[in-house]
Amino acid sequence: MKAPPRSFDRLRKDAKQLASQSNVSLTQAHEEVARANGYPNWKAVVKFVDQARASAVVTPPISTQFAFDDFGMDPAYISRVERQEDIPLEAKLLVAENAAFFGAQGVEFSVFEPTRTGLEKSILDATQPIRTHFEIENLHFFKEQGQGLEHKVQKPAFFVEPHALVPSTVSLYRPMTKKGDPRMWFKGLGQFAVPTDQIGIVVLDDSLYLFNLSRTSLARASPATEIHKVIGRYVATKGSVALELLLKLHAIAKSSIRSVKHGDTAVGMAVEAALGIPPNSGKKPDYRGIELKAGRGNKTRSTIFAQVAIWPLSRLKSSAEILNAYGYERGTDFKLYCTVSSQKYNSQGLRLFVDEASDLVVERDRENNEVAVWTGELLRRRLAEKHAETFWIEATSSTRDGVEHFDLHTVTHTKTPLLSQLMPLIQSGVITLDHLIKRKGAAVTEKGPLFKMNKRDLPLLFPSPRRHVLNPKK
Repeated sequence: MKAPPRSFDRLRKDAKQLASQSNVSLTQAHEEVARANGYPNWKAVVKFVDQARASAVVTPPISTQFAFDDFGMDPAYISRVERQEDIPLEAKLLVAENAAFFGAQGVEFSVFEPTRTGLEKSILDATQPIRTHFEIENLHFFKEQGQGLEHKVQKPAFFVEPHALVPSTVSLYRPMTKKGDPRMWFKGLGQFAVPTDQIGIVVLDDSLYLFNLSRTSLARASPATEIHKVIGRYVATKGSVALELLLKLHAIAKSSIRSVKHGDTAVGMAVEAALGIPPNSGKKPDYRGIELKAGRGNKTRSTIFAQVAIWPLSRLKSSAEILNAYGYERGTDFKLYCTVSSQKYNSQGLRLFVDEASDLVVERDRENNEVAVWTGELLRRRLAEKHAETFWIEATSSTRDGVEHFDLHTVTHTKTPLLSQLMPLIQSGVITLDHLIKRKGAAVTEKGPLFKMNKRDLPLLFPSPRRHVLNPKK
């Protein structure tokens, strides 16, 4: 895969500048900038960027705990016969495309990888992302299930082929061995998947539907296929305040709005003031159940929510302790302003790790010392509280008579976040964390931690985002 001559954000800025200076449409400017940088068209630029980002994400490791607990198999043997490297790039890109398609349709899903040993023994680990997915859909609660075959639960399942639904049955149980870690098996799985395939699970009408994400492009499948029939039924089973708010935003976007404060939150505060909404310092959405997220148009990352660590579970017990351990001097301040990702250690030596088995996000330093801990349950609850329905507003700013003013341009409307995808997106580095801790004198302030993601990735977490232009004349 070739390296891009310039960053995607730089190319977008070049296109906007060209459109402004040459009096051509932004669409035409995109095409001209794409060709000038060696691409046949702008669509090819977007495709390349998406593929480059997907290829950089490492596929989660396989789960073979059942082999040790239930069969006492030799770990050395397992390591010889099972996948130790990432899946092939072509398969990875197709899985990423299919995951984005599910997200765009608002389909909750989870993914598992059948191992060679699992297919031979007819057994799979029900990993934490799968258990979380089942709980979100009220399908099955392993933590309430007793150990032993007498407590086994069976439910209908289907293998979704392009032109057929192949009936199956899933067995959900906890063995008597050790702690009884959850297990599952789909009858006939060996005829639907091979080792290293990535299999997506969708829950519908108390049944499980399996999609082979490594073999079929869901987006490119014919609308007449069983694939789209199942997805259509899902979407159908899942006007209003949103329309009212959209009309108000169209009205206030006709002219610039005056800033009421300074800083990163200035746009949001100005929009709320223009709408007559009192400042919201709590965790509830802003406008009759709809959350407002507003930012200057050149900002690529959006805050999803703020959430401090669970201090009783963490080694460090406060933001002040984290600041003392990892902060740095900046003028008269002592601060820790940094982004923490699961993909690599940052300049302060901090990195996020997702413990799937325990459903935890753990921040660690380079010496593997634990810094802070969040539970997946808490983070999913915050996401559900904050973004049941959200308007993401983009604006540009200008200064008049020493006062910043904002012009509102677009709003992206999202609903019902895919809760099952929160932890996988943190694990893949799509969602990151920002520390904003500062000591001035004796006082320590914490504006975060902020969980953030790139605006381009919103469709991975929010189904079917709808973008509206607020004032075409601006």
